[in-house]
Amino acid sequence: MLLAHKIELRPSISQAAYLGKACGSRRHCYNKLLEHFSKDENKWSKAAAYQHYIKVIRPEFPWYNEVSSRVTRNAIDDLDNAFKHFFRRVKKGEKPGFPKFKKKDINDSFALRERTKFEVKGRKLSIEKLKTLIPMRQRLRFEGTPKQVTISKRAGKYFASILVDTEDYKDYSQNRAPSVGVDFGVKSLAVASDGQVFPANNKLKRSLKKLKRLSRHLSRKKKGSNRRAIAKQRLAKLHYRIAKQRSAVLHELSHQLTASYDRIALEDLNVKGMVKNRKLARSIVDAGFAMLRQFIEYKAYLRGCTVERVDRFFPSSKMCSGCGQLHDITLADRALACDCGLTIDRDLNAAINLNQYRRDTLKPDVKRTQESSKTALAASVLTV
Repeated sequence: MLLAHKIELRPSISQAAYLGKACGSRRHCYNKLLEHFSKDENKWSKAAAYQHYIKVIRPEFPWYNEVSSRVTRNAIDDLDNAFKHFFRRVKKGEKPGFPKFKKKDINDSFALRERTKFEVKGRKLSIEKLKTLIPMRQRLRFEGTPKQVTISKRAGKYFASILVDTEDYKDYSQNRAPSVGVDFGVKSLAVASDGQVFPANNKLKRSLKKLKRLSRHLSRKKKGSNRRAIAKQRLAKLHYRIAKQRSAVLHELSHQLTASYDRIALEDLNVKGMVKNRKLARSIVDAGFAMLRQFIEYKAYLRGCTVERVDRFFPSSKMCSGCGQLHDITLADRALACDCGLTIDRDLNAAINLNQYRRDTLKPDVKRTQESSKTALAASVLTV
């Protein structure tokens, strides 16, 4: 299988200058190609792009030769991929999203997709036309054959994402439980059907005061000045820190679930629709529901688990997990009290229902109760 490991690089000043020059060359070549094929008389094709690159662009800008030739050559593949997605969306009748020009210091990166153009030597990386080895923060996590490397820049730091052909992935199948239901939420990040509660992941909320202060400092600086560049980098570093703190929590949770259960039932949340609620939008984005589901799905695929996407209209919170009766509850009701005598936290109740989704062949009759007072009083019963 192909797995990627993203590692922080620790380049010297001269090495950082080379990496910055490579990012700039790739961005410049991409923009020149896009400028040419944005004209009505020039029809896009990968072959035509290659001819224009060889005959026009590369001779016009000889400083491309200061970095590996594959840095600018691979810009053709990147633009080809962007046009493929553009034409696909046009055929489906979606918003086309024509390829956009690359901007400096925004998603700067370049790729070496040929095995001979780079080499990993322990905790050091060698790339073509750079005479010295770049130190890496850690060794490759996987044993295997490196296939390609993508070097990117974020918040003033450089990272190498190394794609490895490997079979080195730990098997957890012998010690896993059969199934679990997981309910995502704002109060708690996730609640499992076996009673585990994972606390809220409010990394953005904790840094919001500092984030506002740095944003104000940036807004007061003169454009193009050195102080503005310093303020911009400080703000970018804080955003990067928040993102890494969030992803660390989500990686830990997704690892625990996929290592502990054979089947994981998740609600197919409409995150785009949920963030339209102005009161909850920041908390929902801060929790990272979509990212967590993505982590769980790809780790489940690697570890041989099954992820069950439960229909978003399935009444997991409103249905009693004991008898199947439906209740009219609101977001303010944090517990559910049923006629059958069951009083249970609403998130745990939803997780249990998600776990039972499509597992029971005989389901109880669904009856809607009009006794909303029981549900309203349930929260006070649980908190006593």
